[in-house]
Amino acid sequence: MQDKNRSELFSEIVEHRRAVRDFDTTHSMPENIVEQAMNDALLAPSSSNLQLWEMHRVKSDGVKEKLAHLCMGQGAAKTASELVVVVTRKDKWKERAKWNAEKIRSSLNGEEPNEKIKGALAYYEKLMPFAYFNDPLNITGFFKYLLLNTIGLFRPTVRRLGHTEGRIVAHKSAALAAQTFMLSVAASGYDTCPMEGVDPVRIKRLLKLPTGAEVNMVIAVGKRTSQGVYGPRLRVEANQVIQTW
Repeated sequence: MQDKNRSELFSEIVEHRRAVRDFDTTHSMPENIVEQAMNDALLAPSSSNLQLWEMHRVKSDGVKEKLAHLCMGQGAAKTASELVVVVTRKDKWKERAKWNAEKIRSSLNGEEPNEKIKGALAYYEKLMPFAYFNDPLNITGFFKYLLLNTIGLFRPTVRRLGHTEGRIVAHKSAALAAQTFMLSVAASGYDTCPMEGVDPVRIKRLLKLPTGAEVNMVIAVGKRTSQGVYGPRLRVEANQVIQTW
């Protein structure tokens, strides 16, 4: 496929994706649409390739009804064919760092690592623990803050590696995966609606999520009705949000 055609096709997909508020409850959506979109989401950018997120697919009518109630009864949630709960898992940083290091080591096939590989291993086995470890009172985070900002007086450096910053990074990665998921659904001719007006505490309880999990958003999926999109897409002028230096 020529680059121009790929660009035009992508623009059509982006244009098609809207926050749909009403789905066709009589339409039977193919099983593979959400599955393919989830697999595409795995390819989304992720900080340090830690992929500190999960997607929980809700298909059963009983759980969907309960989840829709926890989405404040929004029309998108009540009429969706499926609901997908995007969850951050910052608590899995150690497991994912170890996984990345093991993948690197297995690629060596018994050979000695070169300097680049040694650097990658040190990144996951030394830097990641420094970046992500924080005690419950965040005392470690405070000392990291002092250390990094002192270093920052002399050269560019990452400024903050505390608990809050780790949560922000995890939510960024989850949002990137969510957007990739929604664009994949749009490419299949179906529709989504990301929802933040939800009760995350009760959703965690409903899905039996662990303490370290945080709800990022809930995505409704289905086939839009003629009333599903409320009106023309409104966006501020490009020069209000895009700056060139």
